[in-house]
Amino acid sequence: VNVAAEKRTGSSTILRWGAGVPALVFFAIAVAGVCLRPAFPIDETRYLSVAWEMWLGGDLLVPTKNFELYTHKPPLLFWLIQSIWSVTGVSETAARLVGPLAATMAILVTGRLARILWPWDPDAPARAGWALAGTAVFAISGQLTMFDALLALCTVLAMTALCEAVTTGRWRWWAATGLAVGLGGLAKGPVILIHVLPAMLAARWWAGPLGPMGWREMAGGIAVALSTGLFVVALWLVPAGLSAGPEWIDSVIWRQSAGRMASSFAHARPWWFYGALLPLLLFPWASLPQLWRQVRRISWSDPALRLAIAWILPATVAFSLISGKQLHYLVPELPAVALIASRLLRDVRPRPVFPAMALGVGGVALVAAGCGIVPAGQIGSLLHPSGTVVLVGIGILAGAFVTARLRGVVGASLIMLVAILGLDLLIGATGIGAGYDAHRIAAQIADREETGLALYSDEYHAEFTFAGRLTRPLAELGTLPKVMEWAEEHPDGLILSREDKHPLPWSSRDEIAFRGRPYAIWAVPDMHRQATERPDAIARMRHD
Repeated sequence: VNVAAEKRTGSSTILRWGAGVPALVFFAIAVAGVCLRPAFPIDETRYLSVAWEMWLGGDLLVPTKNFELYTHKPPLLFWLIQSIWSVTGVSETAARLVGPLAATMAILVTGRLARILWPWDPDAPARAGWALAGTAVFAISGQLTMFDALLALCTVLAMTALCEAVTTGRWRWWAATGLAVGLGGLAKGPVILIHVLPAMLAARWWAGPLGPMGWREMAGGIAVALSTGLFVVALWLVPAGLSAGPEWIDSVIWRQSAGRMASSFAHARPWWFYGALLPLLLFPWASLPQLWRQVRRISWSDPALRLAIAWILPATVAFSLISGKQLHYLVPELPAVALIASRLLRDVRPRPVFPAMALGVGGVALVAAGCGIVPAGQIGSLLHPSGTVVLVGIGILAGAFVTARLRGVVGASLIMLVAILGLDLLIGATGIGAGYDAHRIAAQIADREETGLALYSDEYHAEFTFAGRLTRPLAELGTLPKVMEWAEEHPDGLILSREDKHPLPWSSRDEIAFRGRPYAIWAVPDMHRQATERPDAIARMRHD
């Protein structure tokens, strides 16, 4: 890089403080979100329940869900939750801090990577940190108890070690790259290779002046990294397989890994899915016109920008070709997006007009909905009390006005973080939070474990296991004859079901709206009493 050819602009004091400031701001807002809103079903509640069952059974090798083998995810997230519980005791709030902590670490490591890639630019770490913290999809995913922020951390750790490896030529950094890859494998399985391996294979293309590297050195380094990563995963996989048996190994390796690559079992989407959502993935950076003008002016021979391309493009193409797609699957590529955005915004400090306008429109919409000026649709029943909705809308408008006066990467990032804080406040202070809180149903069933609990539904996603601190599985009943058989065996039990999808021909004891769906609880003694009063209805049910 020809430093003398770079035209520097004055840097603000906040940028001179490095990536620690955006990391701290992000973490504070993420903690507020954890405190304000419930754990969202079905993903967050499921992973908390898996961690709870591991804690309850004392088995750190083989995860279970509803006390049966769970082969969908490796255990790193659950191990981290266990480690926190070993200090705090079993706590939902403490467990839900794992995601924000991983996201905060990813911001800090992204700043470290920016320092390695642009050592002549003292503000690069701060700009990269702010850019990642303020990327909308990352800021939302980083608040959740899911695998995406953790996988993003493992990915950016691997890229940082990879840069050190090609810069220094030292084998220990290739081993460090493999360690990060292994941790990524323990976080979400072999998918870590989609995020990291293309950049490793293309190292000679993007590394450039970072360090001389021959084909043999590169091949040897990659071999060391992959061997180290495989060894790290094997430290868990081998003893877990010996404990759980060959069927578990077959399911983990083939069905849940290779099988998902070849043909997804869920979330099937068309190949153009990510292309259509690209503006959302790149928000707010894609909404800044000055950034797009910089795209034409900047030199893309910069090794850092080439690394970002080798990081983003192959993964996006690979996930586009795989049938199963979710927006958050590309969260590990967002640190590379942040690196590009931070570089493009180095010499310009645009006002974030469009992000501020979007935030302002959201605030106006909330005020209008709270005042009853515009219909809120299906979610309108949860937007109560209306005065709170109006206050949150006014707060968002004030946040948009204040942050719109800031320039550059800091202003755009703060707009997004204010928007997410406003969303957390809206959820926590209105009926939305209660409508998605698993504790409401869990409180009704938790004290009836000994008499028997059952779910008449398609599949139980363990939504209520952790919330109710259940110590036994819920029986999953797929047909009405099985309901009758279970009721005979558990004369004092409770049956939970969705009334709109799986109704039972008895009057329920309680009805609770959950996730926008009507759930009902039936007590078996009430069912027996009503069966005596209405034998014709029961006879028809047995016949059906």
